[in-house]
Amino acid sequence: MKTNDVLLRNVTKVVAFIIFLFSLHLFFAGHYNPGGGFVAGLTSAGAITLTLLAYDIKTVQSMLNINTIFITGVGLLFAVGTGLLGVFLGKPFLTHVFGYVNLPILGKTSLHTATLFDLGVYLVVVGVTLTIIQSIGESD
Repeated sequence: MKTNDVLLRNVTKVVAFIIFLFSLHLFFAGHYNPGGGFVAGLTSAGAITLTLLAYDIKTVQSMLNINTIFITGVGLLFAVGTGLLGVFLGKPFLTHVFGYVNLPILGKTSLHTATLFDLGVYLVVVGVTLTIIQSIGESD
């Protein structure tokens, strides 16, 4: 028997979008405030999990069309690569590099390799969490 979850599906569209926006805020605020790649990744995975609850796994896989294992691998490359950047510069592992650049609209802006590291952590957390959730969901 298939239930009619029109209300759940419509609310999920709005709430998942809001959760993704909050996840984006957590990601970019993480360098100076609490948050970062790990918390933002868990928040994004929570939004996708909410979508999985409202729809079935086949619908969500066709909507996202992502390979979660590939995302995990790319995230590991980002995280380890930024960690090794310090080693190549003669410093300890995970020593981050930063500099200041004058951008046309933003003006003087600091750029950090810590942001790339957080991006790697974000991708690993989202990839692993969704892989686990999909493997549990496909077992039914």
